[in-house]
Amino acid sequence: MSIKKQFLKSKPVCKVTFRIPEEMGNSARTAHVVGEFNNWNFLSTPMKKLKNGAFTATLDLEKGREYQFRYLLDKKSWENDAEADKFIPTPYGDSENSVIVLRI
Repeated sequence: MSIKKQFLKSKPVCKVTFRIPEEMGNSARTAHVVGEFNNWNFLSTPMKKLKNGAFTATLDLEKGREYQFRYLLDKKSWENDAEADKFIPTPYGDSENSVIVLRI
């Protein structure tokens, strides 16, 4: 997995591209990125499936913040991003959330 950050000088946002690699994406029909930036709404941020099987989504997120998130594959399987900036235990105590840090 990979996360690409592009800090914009003209706006107080960072363009963040989330990517699920082919190895994981090939077995899934759908993927969503779910997190604090969309109030943990399971379906509000669908990811686009590429021809090679990978999934991507690009969001404009406010700079100077941290966001917890996870990927939801086929509306049933939760995955973290191995390249997240850090990980935080979930309130449920059974897993961790990925965290992206948007500070320069």
